Amino acid sequence: MTPPDPALPHHREEGPDSAPPLLLGPSLGTTTALWDAVASELSAAHRVVRWDLPGHGGSPAELIAPGASVADLADLVLALADSLGLGRFAYAGVSLGGAVGLHLAAHFPERVASLAVVCSSARFGPPGPWEERAARVRREGMEAIARAAPARWFTPGFSVPGLVDGVRSVDPAGYAACCDALAAYDLRELLPVIRVPVLAVAGREDPVTPPAHAREIAGAVPGAGLVELAGASHLAPAERPGAVAGVLRAHFARGTTGGTEGAP
Repeated sequence: MTPPDPALPHHREEGPDSAPPLLLGPSLGTTTALWDAVASELSAAHRVVRWDLPGHGGSPAELIAPGASVADLADLVLALADSLGLGRFAYAGVSLGGAVGLHLAAHFPERVASLAVVCSSARFGPPGPWEERAARVRREGMEAIARAAPARWFTPGFSVPGLVDGVRSVDPAGYAACCDALAAYDLRELLPVIRVPVLAVAGREDPVTPPAHAREIAGAVPGAGLVELAGASHLAPAERPGAVAGVLRAHFARGTTGGTEGAP
């Protein structure tokens, strides 16, 4: 078995190598496990590649540094795709993972065949709260973040304990650098230039990225679709996996499929 490349994000693959590739991006504080209940369904028609953020799951925190940007994360995804021989791919991402997808669609449209952004945004609010969170995590670690996660991620009475417990194992340096990226991120002015097929998916009970964020994306990206899921909060793939899998299957079936030819 080939050892993992320490310069690339950790990833998991499912589905036939010959199928159209689909990359799945995570939310801050989660790992590839966020997609556990969805990836198996999507892998019936796609070569599914899930990846971990720096400091999350199997990805080294050192992949990014303090002051990182969403562009830095997008570069890591492109490097991973290149290493797998994926010239063009479909992409779906949750929250920060969705922001990476929007950046790729705006700046590297030749690489993105079709895009779904799930419980995500073109701007996650002003930078101050993200800067404060980054400083707190660097100072105190992940325990307070883990305690607050259920209220941010799920509707009342619902939880996925494995995802919540996993927050405690996230590297504080990697998490804080991802907060830095969220603080600096603002893609609103570039939404109208995106020309790849886009679907914005919102959880109607999401307090982190309320449906207005998805509506902004769908309203500004030409031809974009919008789906709002009842009974879903911020981690919709974990809370409403069947619904998320269904809307993603339909969207990617309509969009242009990817390929495995060499990267340009």
